Order: sequence, then C-alpha cells, then structure tokens
Amino acid sequence: MVQIIWLVATVLVLFSVGYFGYSRYLARFVELNDANTTPAHKYEDGQEYVPAKKPVLLGHHYSSIAGGAPIVGPITAGVVWGWVPALLWIAIGNPLMGATHDFVSLSASLRHEGKSIGYIIGEYVGERGKNMLLWFAFLTIILVVAVFALVVAIVFNAYPQAATASLIYIGLAVLLGIYLYQLNLPFIPGTVAFVVAMFVGVFVGIQYPLALLPGEGYPAGTIVLFSMEGSWLPAAGAFGANSAAWIPVILVYGALASALPVWVLLQPRDYLSSFLLYTGVGGALLAIIVGTFFGTSSQPLTTSLEPYYGFIGRGGLPLFPLLFITIACGTISGFHSLVSSGTTSKQLNKESDARLIGYGGMLGEGLLAVVALSAVALVSPDVGGGIGLALPTFATGGGIMLTSFGIPASFGGPFMALVLVSFLLTSTDTAVRLGRYMMEEIIDTPETSAQSFAADRYGNALVQTLPAYILIASGSWETLWALFGGANQLLAALALLTGTVWLANWSDSKQLVSTGGPMVVMVTITVLGLSWIAFHDNLYAKLLNSEWMASAGILDILSGVAQIAIALTLIYLALSLVKLGYENIQKVRQDPGAGEFTPGDD
Repeated sequence: MVQIIWLVATVLVLFSVGYFGYSRYLARFVELNDANTTPAHKYEDGQEYVPAKKPVLLGHHYSSIAGGAPIVGPITAGVVWGWVPALLWIAIGNPLMGATHDFVSLSASLRHEGKSIGYIIGEYVGERGKNMLLWFAFLTIILVVAVFALVVAIVFNAYPQAATASLIYIGLAVLLGIYLYQLNLPFIPGTVAFVVAMFVGVFVGIQYPLALLPGEGYPAGTIVLFSMEGSWLPAAGAFGANSAAWIPVILVYGALASALPVWVLLQPRDYLSSFLLYTGVGGALLAIIVGTFFGTSSQPLTTSLEPYYGFIGRGGLPLFPLLFITIACGTISGFHSLVSSGTTSKQLNKESDARLIGYGGMLGEGLLAVVALSAVALVSPDVGGGIGLALPTFATGGGIMLTSFGIPASFGGPFMALVLVSFLLTSTDTAVRLGRYMMEEIIDTPETSAQSFAADRYGNALVQTLPAYILIASGSWETLWALFGGANQLLAALALLTGTVWLANWSDSKQLVSTGGPMVVMVTITVLGLSWIAFHDNLYAKLLNSEWMASAGILDILSGVAQIAIALTLIYLALSLVKLGYENIQKVRQDPGAGEFTPGDD
C-alpha cells in the first residue's frame, strides 16, 4: 500500500512546474498584451460580451469545464488498469497537452473577435472546414448535455441533500447578479454575504433533502414532492424512477439558463459555486496532507487499489488506446475549447488574465481528477466502473478525507456530492449556450423559418435537449460514455489543429511543436479508440456475435449500429479536417506571404 499523499505530491510538483515555467513561456509565445482591447470591451453588449473581473471569470470558466467527467474517468480507469497509469496520464498529460490546449484556444479566440474555434479554422482553410468542425462540435455538445444531465440526476438521487442546496444557490446567484449588475453595489461585501448565504444553503440542504419521487435509501427527513411510482418514465428501468424524473427537469433548466443574459445567472452562479468548488477540491487535498501527517482521519489514507493491473486490464480492456479516452477531462478535453472560445473569450477583461484562467483553470481540473483517483484508491479495490458506482465512490472517499478535520463522514459525503453537482450544473447550461453559438455560426444569416428556429436561443435549446433526452432515455450509459469520451478527445485534437494553423499563418517563425505534437498524439489515440468502439465493441462483440444477437432487442441492435455510424462519422470529419489543416500549413510555410493573420486582426 502507498500513502495517498504521494499521488497528490506528484501532481502538485508537475503542475507547479507547468504553471510557473511552461505557461509563462506560452504567454510570451502568443504575445499577450494588456494594451490590446479584448472582445469583451470592444463588443460589449450586456448579453454575451460582458467584461468580468478575473476571479469572477475564473469561477465561471473553472465551473464550466470541470463537470462530472474528471471524476468518473479517473475512477473508472483506476479500477480497470490501476492507479499508476491513471496518475501518470493526468500528471504529465495535463500541463503539456490539456492546459496548453485550453490556453491556446482562449488566446486564438481573443485575436478573432471572441469567435469559436470553428470560425477560426474557417478563416484559414475555408468555409467547408469551418462547417465541418462546427457540426462536429455541435454533435459533441449534444453528447455533453446528455451525459451531464444524466450525471446530475443520478447525484440528486443518491444525495437528495444536493438537490435542495443546488436550488438555493441558483436562487442566490440570480440575486447576486441583480446586486452586482443592476444595483451596482460593492463587490467585496456582496461576495462575502452571498458566499456565507450559499454555505448556509449547504446546511439547509443537509437538513432538508429533496426528491421528486419515492425511492429507497433516502436520508431521514427527505421531502418527496410526488407520490407516483414513476416506473413509466423513460430510463426509469435503467437509472431508477427518481433519477428519470430529474432528467427532464435538469434539461429544461439548462435550456432556460442558457437563454438568459450571462449577468443574470451564468456569471454570478459560476462565481458563487467556485467557492464551493475550491473548498471541496482544496479541502480534500489539504485533508490528505493533514490526515497523513497528523493521523486525524477516520482510517489510514493509503491506497487499496493495485498500482497496475496489466496492459489488458480488468474486464479485458486494453490500456492503449482506451485509458486515454476513458480519462478525458482531467487531462485534455475538447469541450474546454468550446468554453474557452465560446463564453470565456467574450468576458475576458484583459489579455494577461488568459494565463491564469486558460492554463491555470485546466490545472485546477487536474487537481479534481487526482482527488477523484485518490477517493477510489482509498475506498475499495472492488468498486466497479460506470456512472452508478463511480459517483458515490467520489463522495464517500471525499467524506473520509474530510474526517481529517474532524468533519463527520455523514456530513462530508453529502458535501462532496454538492461539490460535484456544482460542477455539473454549470457545465450543463454552458454547454447548451455553446451549442447555440455553434449553430449561429453555421447558419450565419437565417434565410428560412427552420434556420431562424435553429438559431433562436429557445429553439436551439430544444434542438439540443430533445435528442439529448432521447439518448438518455435509451438507458444505455455505455453508449453515452464511450461516444462522449471519443468525441471529446477528438474535438481536443481538432482544437489543437486550429491553434497550430493559426500560429502557422501568424508567422513562419512560430514553432508548431507545442500544439502540433499534442495534436498528432490525440488524433492517433482517438481514431484508434473510436475504431475499437466501432469494430470491436459493436461489430465484433455484438452484431457478429450470434449469442448476443439471439438475445438482443431491436433497440439494442439499433444502438450498436448507431454507435458504429457515429464513431466512423467522427473519424471521417476529423481526418478530413486534419488534411485541410495540413495543406494550409504546408502552403503558408512554403510561401510565408500566403498567411494573412496579424495579432490585431478582426
């Protein structure tokens, strides 16, 4: 057994080197300059382009990128292959690849009017490339919305205390938005008052848990709003009636929240929740240190998992390439490029803020990932992978860590569940908002009623949440997670491609290794991973397996066919974009005058 603190120390050392060394180099490399006017000031409209104070925007950005994936992925990978491969992929991959990806995506968007990565690559490879990447991103967004909405519902069911507290802090966020942006009242006193009120809301949630439908295992005193059985709800058989009831509620919330001006809910809510997130992640890390050196935790903080279960891990899964798409968020995530170039770049107050928010924010997600890995390593070596067991494991393990401060596990577990939900809710409605940005750029100027509906903030929300709900209703978590991981990582490769093309067109003196190297690695990993999902997991293990076919229903067969089609479509779109990008880079490097970008371009 190994003390958990060594997992934490490894990550802290490598992340510190990355932030104080490599990110400083990258900031000089892309020539961040506070004399430049950011899009938030240049196009300030009170709706999407709204300058935000650095701590407020960091809270939004961190809350938006850190969803449930950096918790589920490391836990699942640790159980399948051991904690050493998972730790190394997080500790090394994050500062070299993931944080670089987020920072360059944000920096590129700053120099292109706060536009998305789809718009940016279109500037250099043409309209076809732009639309291919935007459609790829939009389809990925639907998977993100489906995954996050499902995870929130499962957490609300496992910890009804989180439902009550979440409703309270959403209400507080609206009030904070009015306080700051309509009444223009003092920032620091308001922050103190509303943060205190939010933590009071946590206590209220623990005292008065909330469920929509009856279920088993609720804590004493849980308020159940409806007495119906709920077995008729879509996905109730797979995830339980109460979880199934929460899913449409969360999707409706995400749709409505995405349509509101950012100052009403998004900025103040993310800012408030960031204090909960910092407390949870920072508290867990500090608790590991305190518990190790002072022996104050309820049990020894040592690993129960094996360090390495072999290249073919438990369940017969090969470490390469599946480890690298199982842990997406926490190491590198394409969804972050949509946040960086979608909402964050439109709110950045000055260019120098990009280093902390872009690069540092991703390191913060890596810390969440190592907390999740530490939680599963601490609790049990026999916890199975998958959403149903991974999330309670995070809360249970986190609760044990917090006993180092004398906090009872009965309080610490629900608190860590609230930390998780804070990440998830912010990511859900941010994803819907980003999907609208993608569609607006695809359509440009609507010419038909259908295009107007798809670009409308409410119509577009329906276009995203309805297919997301259908995906969830199928009851197949494995389908959602595998496609989400593969699509997300392949999107990261395309964002790195976009950054590489931007730099190549900027100047022939710009080195392309920092973005091009990770891009080649991610393209290779994700194409192989999606090929495994298509040909092994679905074609070979299912459709060509007579035993499986004999017992499969029509929905199972359609799901397998759909997974193959989606995986192959994603591979085709990605490789086509890589070809277009490579041709552009070759062109501008052979003829430097062909590149048209200058740092001040509009």
